[in-house]
Amino acid sequence: MNVNIVVLYHSSHGSVAAMANEIADAIENQGGTALLRTFVAKESHDIVITKDDLIACDALAFGTPTRFGMMASQAKVFWETTSDLWLKGQLIDKPACVFSSSSSMHGGNEATLLNLSLPLLHHGMMLLGVPYEVPELLATQTGGTPYGASHVAGAKNSAQLSKDEIKICQSVGQRLVKIARKLQ
Repeated sequence: MNVNIVVLYHSSHGSVAAMANEIADAIENQGGTALLRTFVAKESHDIVITKDDLIACDALAFGTPTRFGMMASQAKVFWETTSDLWLKGQLIDKPACVFSSSSSMHGGNEATLLNLSLPLLHHGMMLLGVPYEVPELLATQTGGTPYGASHVAGAKNSAQLSKDEIKICQSVGQRLVKIARKLQ
């Protein structure tokens, strides 16, 4: 069965976009369809999210950089327009996960992941974390939490995704496909 999964993100310096691409690749490798969407088109290939994208998807991966332990304002502005979806219950029971990037190891990734979760929970979505069966979660010296995939970009936001961070992102995409198929 095909599943359509929206990978929705905002990226300031490229780290969150790299994570979104890893998640999307994992979705595609599992036979799902990944629909990369963003809040603001920075590049000519960027596609800006619509509420119809959310209504039509089978699952959602949602990520932004950390902004003082919270989601990027571009994401918050969008979620504040979705009350009509909430009133109609149009996202209820769709699986979802969250991902984030910060400059430092203690730069707010876990708080941001929890903050990203709030609109999804309000919409009745089923939040998926990263289970400890993913061995990289215990081994990582960079990003990765049970709340969702994360990345530590470094003080100059130049660090590439580590092997562990890539594996955790891939596990998130694989899990979304698995759960979305079970729910069909």
